[in-house]
Order: sequence, then C-alpha cells, then structure tokens
Amino acid sequence: MRSGNWLPRRLDETGAATAEYVVATMAAVGFAGLLIVILRGDEVRSILTDLVRRALSVG
Repeated sequence: MRSGNWLPRRLDETGAATAEYVVATMAAVGFAGLLIVILRGDEVRSILTDLVRRALSVG
C-alpha cells in the first residue's frame, strides 16, 4: 500500500472542466433534438405559423 501518495491524485481535477463541457454539450444536443421533434408536429407548426402571421399583419 502506498502511504502519503494518494492525496495529490485524489484531489487532482485535471480534465474535470472538459468532462463538464461534454455533459453540458450532450444536454444541449438532447434538448435541441427534443425541440426539433416537438416543432415538427402539425399542431405546433400551425400555432407558430398563426403567431407569425398575426405578428406581421398590419392593422
């Protein structure tokens, strides 16, 4: 058993930021995929189209 040598390795956070970026990126990709699935639905598309038409209509 190694004595006194485990502390620096245990507290070493090398690569922790990279791992956090990977988790955040994967969450963003999953959320984007979910939005694409939702927005491809006919009901949502018609609601958004109606909203844009009302926003762009004059008067």
